[in-house]
Amino acid sequence: MSDTHHSNHVFVLMGVSGSGKSAVASAVAYKLDIAFLDGDFLHPRSNINKMAEGHALNDEDRKPWLKSLNDAVFAMQRTNLVSLIVCSALKKHYRDMLRDNNKNLSFLYMKGDFDLIESRLKARKDHFFKPQMLISQFEALEEPNSDEKDVYPIDISSSLDEVINHSIKIINSIISGEN
Repeated sequence: MSDTHHSNHVFVLMGVSGSGKSAVASAVAYKLDIAFLDGDFLHPRSNINKMAEGHALNDEDRKPWLKSLNDAVFAMQRTNLVSLIVCSALKKHYRDMLRDNNKNLSFLYMKGDFDLIESRLKARKDHFFKPQMLISQFEALEEPNSDEKDVYPIDISSSLDEVINHSIKIINSIISGEN
């Protein structure tokens, strides 16, 4: 059994905005009674203001946020058997920053196509993300490939309940050492 398959594991629900990360994570956390952190809460004020003005973040903007998330992964591994963090983690080097010194970490990639996610964003209310920013999210997205063995794609085209249940199945499989 690999050292990534045991307790004190953190799962990052990743994907572009509108892919359902927060909805899935909050439902999974509730059903499994596990710790949950929305990574957006760790953005510095400057990032939140920039996004609220309709501007995409760049790599330099994201560095302090990813460092805070890496620290959160570390802290959650020390205090919880299983935890969830929502973070877009769009680029491989962002995922690598989260992996740095955090062995018990897996990513659940909320995977969907542009049209599906755009329709979801247009239906949102009271969220700082602007639908026109979706293009920049897809441009920035470096889809995980087979080299990233700790990333598990979740097809988001099915119902929310099905996506939640599939996510729970993967988490339980990883925790039990089956995956």
